Amino acid sequence: MSTEIKTPEDYVQQLPEDRKKALQALRQTIISNLPEGFVETISYGMIGYVVPHATYPKGYHCSPKLPLPFINIANQKNFIALYHMGIYADPELLDWFTKAYPEHCKTKLDMGKSCIRFKKMDQIPFDLIGQLCAKMSPEDWITRYESAFKG
Repeated sequence: MSTEIKTPEDYVQQLPEDRKKALQALRQTIISNLPEGFVETISYGMIGYVVPHATYPKGYHCSPKLPLPFINIANQKNFIALYHMGIYADPELLDWFTKAYPEHCKTKLDMGKSCIRFKKMDQIPFDLIGQLCAKMSPEDWITRYESAFKG
C-alpha cells in the first residue's frame, strides 16, 4: 500500500479493479450497520473503524496515541480481510458467527483469531457481515475490551 493513502476513499481508489467493487461493498456494509459512535479512518494502513479518543481517551493499550480499533478491512495479496476485534475478545460472538456462517456462504470459513479471509470476491456474505457489525456498540466494545485486554 502506498504511504500516500490518507483517507478510506484513497485506499479504495488505489485497489486493482477486481478488488475495488468487493471492498467498496464490504465498506458500505460496515458503514450501514455499525452502531453510531464508531469513526471510519485509516488505521494501520487499512480502512479502520475505531472508537475515537473523544469517546475513549485512553486509546489503544498497545499505542495509547491511537484510537481504540474495532474493525479493519484490507486488500491482501490473495484475499480481502476483515479484522474484527470483537470476535477475538468475545467467545459468544465468535460462536454465533461460526455457526451462522454456513447459512450465508457456501465456502468454508477461513478465519484466524480476528481475521476473516475472503478469497472469492463474489462470495462475501455481506448480510452476515452487516449482522456482525450491528451486534456491538462502542460502549459494548469498550466494556469487552477492558475486560479482555486490560483485565
